Amino acid sequence: MALIIDPDQLNQNTELTFDTTNKTIQLSVAGNLSNDGVTLQALYSFCKEEWKTDSALIKHPFPFVPITNEAFEIIEGWDFKDATTKNLIRTGGWSRVDTNGVTQEMYAGIVTLGSLETGTQVYFAQSAGTPTDVELTGAVNQAVLIYTNGGTDDRADLTLFARKQGDKFAQSTLSDIGVTTMGAQVYRFPLATSADLKITLGDTTINTSPYNGITITYHSSPIARTIGGVSYNFNVEVDGNGQSAQAIYERLQYELRLNSDIDDGSGTITGKTADELAFFLGDTLKMREGVFLTNFNPTATNNILHDPIGASFDIAFPFTASLQIQFGTNLQNDNAAVYRVFFTNDDSGDNTGRDFGTSTAITVQDDTSTDMSGSVGGASSVTLAFDYDGNTQRGNASAGQDAEITVVGLGLETGQYVAAEGTISRSTSNVVTLVSSLERNYQNN
Repeated sequence: MALIIDPDQLNQNTELTFDTTNKTIQLSVAGNLSNDGVTLQALYSFCKEEWKTDSALIKHPFPFVPITNEAFEIIEGWDFKDATTKNLIRTGGWSRVDTNGVTQEMYAGIVTLGSLETGTQVYFAQSAGTPTDVELTGAVNQAVLIYTNGGTDDRADLTLFARKQGDKFAQSTLSDIGVTTMGAQVYRFPLATSADLKITLGDTTINTSPYNGITITYHSSPIARTIGGVSYNFNVEVDGNGQSAQAIYERLQYELRLNSDIDDGSGTITGKTADELAFFLGDTLKMREGVFLTNFNPTATNNILHDPIGASFDIAFPFTASLQIQFGTNLQNDNAAVYRVFFTNDDSGDNTGRDFGTSTAITVQDDTSTDMSGSVGGASSVTLAFDYDGNTQRGNASAGQDAEITVVGLGLETGQYVAAEGTISRSTSNVVTLVSSLERNYQNN
C-alpha cells in the first residue's frame, strides 16, 4: 500500500472511526490504510464529505478549521484519539484549540528532503535533548508535538539526525531552513546520507583495544592549544591514542551513535545528540570548529586540519616528515639494543664543527623537541616524526631543508655496532635500515 492522498480511500469504521461522545477521531491500520499513513488534507476532506452526508455527524460541530492545505486547527473539543492516530498523519501540522479558543497543543509536520541509505533510522531531539526515533525508517514525514499549554515549549528547538553505521552522517536543524520558531504547519528539512568509504571496521572491532583508548573531552571554557607556534582556542579535545586519522574518525563516528555519555571529562554529553567532531575531505581529516586532535599517529600530521574557535580559515600543522628506522634481526633479538639519530652535517654555516663523528655532533629531535633515540625493544621498526618546516637545530636557515642523517644502533649480546646514512626529505616515506652483524665476542661475566 501507499500513502493515502485521496479521501475516497477512507471509510468510516474501517480506516477511520468517529466517537462523537468523546469527540475523538481514530485512524487504524486497516482496509486501505497502511503504516504509510494519510495526508492531513485527505483526512480533512474525508471529514467534510462525511459531515455532509452522515445525518449523525452533522448534529455535531465540525472538528476542523483549515489554515492551508498543510496547516489546520482542531476545534470544538475534538482531538485525535491516540498516538497511533497522530503517527499515521502525513504532510500536515495542527493546533488543538479548546472550546474557549485557547491553544492546548501544537504539532508540526516534519518532512525530510534528500535520499537516505536503506534502513536508515532517523531520530530527533528537542529542548530536553532526548533522542526519539521517528516511526518509520527512511525519509521522514511525521507530526511532532512542539507545544503543550502549561508544559513543554519546543517550538524553537528541533534537530534531526541520520546516523547509521557505515554511512556518512547527516544532521539538520531549524537554522538550516531559516526558521527560529515553528508553528502548526509543515517544515521541510534537508537530510541525505551516503556510504562512508572511510568506515571499514565493524562496531565489535572499533570497541576493542586500541581504538577504545581514544578519548573525547569536552571543556566548559576554551582551552589553548598550539599549532605551528601559534596559540588557538578550542573547547573539545580528542586524544587519538596514537592511532591513524581514519581509525580515530571511525571511533568518533561510533561514539556519536551511542545513547550514553561520551565525555571523558567531568561533564555529560550524549553521543547520539552531540554535534559531529570531524569529517574527511578526500584523505584529509578536518576537525569541526573548536575540536582539537592530539596524540595521533605521526604519519597523519600532514593530513589533519583544525578549525579553532573564531578562526576564519583552517589551520594545518607545519609539515612533518616521517622517518622509519628498520631494525635487523640481531638488534631485534638484543634486549639491550638502542638507536640514536644524528645530523650527518652541521650545515649551520658557523663552522662550529658539529658533524657526526665529532664530540659536538647533534642528536636529531622529533616534532616534540625530544631526541630521536631509544631502545629497540624487540621491535622490527620505529616511526619518528620530524618538524621539517620548523626544525632549526642546525640554524634558522636549515628549516624547510632536507636533512642528511646518520643513524646508529648498538646492542650487547647479539647486535654489533652499526651506522647507516640517510636523508629526511619533505616526505612521509623516509626509511633507514640498520642491519647489525651478529655479535660473537661480547662477554660480561
